[in-house]
Amino acid sequence: MTQRSILITGCSSGIGYDAAHGLAKRGWRVFATCRKPEDVDRLAGEGLEALHLDLTDPDSMTTALDTIQERTGGTLDALFNNGAFGLPGACEDLPTGALREIFETNVFGTHELTLRVIPIMRAQGHGRIVQNSSVLGFTTFKWRAAYVSTKYALEGLTDTLRIEMRDTPIKVVLIEPGPIPTRIRENSIPPFERWIDWENSPRRDQYQNTLLKRLYNGNNGPDPFELPASAVTEKLIHAIEHPRPKARYFVTKATWIAAIGKRLLPTWAMDAIIDRS
Repeated sequence: MTQRSILITGCSSGIGYDAAHGLAKRGWRVFATCRKPEDVDRLAGEGLEALHLDLTDPDSMTTALDTIQERTGGTLDALFNNGAFGLPGACEDLPTGALREIFETNVFGTHELTLRVIPIMRAQGHGRIVQNSSVLGFTTFKWRAAYVSTKYALEGLTDTLRIEMRDTPIKVVLIEPGPIPTRIRENSIPPFERWIDWENSPRRDQYQNTLLKRLYNGNNGPDPFELPASAVTEKLIHAIEHPRPKARYFVTKATWIAAIGKRLLPTWAMDAIIDRS
């Protein structure tokens, strides 16, 4: 039996890292991609088939996909779109240029890579496209407007693509994690410092009392809803191996609670709960 292959973006740490190693141990041929060359070298040293792929660089997508097709004989069984970053800050302090930048990676780059993979899957007669969204893909949280808007957009694209692909053998799936320990907080500090002029914001005191403490010092103690990255990998395995995968997979109790709350509670009640969190 031919070894199944998967391309995963954003493998330098967190969810992508765990998925790459977990699926490799499971017998998948994993093409683990990273934006930074030093991360590619590190993963290669750990025994993974690591490639450079920057979601804002179409040439890097071309090179990575060409390499994958050369190595597999022109096939690719699954794509896990995991690469993304965060940019905290209040809506009124978020420059349009900052929003463009985060959309380039989290939405446009992910969409471009997906468009390039679909013809491969059509030609081979099967495929799985799995999008790593978030609980913030269908609910919101203060200070997260940039990230939330990209995940809402990703969910809209994915839901539409899933319906349109019903007449093909390509399955399209969403994974919606809640709190997972990753480096997204640390990785969001440089974009925050580049784009958010919090010192001149009318919300300066709120930044000092809330966001800056979370951003630079982390959470105050463990999150009771938090699960390890392996919990996402478990859902990913089902999404790419089960003959009839679900349209979406919730990960963590927080995701379930948010989904139930959004369905059952009036908007004003959800707003009040979010405002107090």
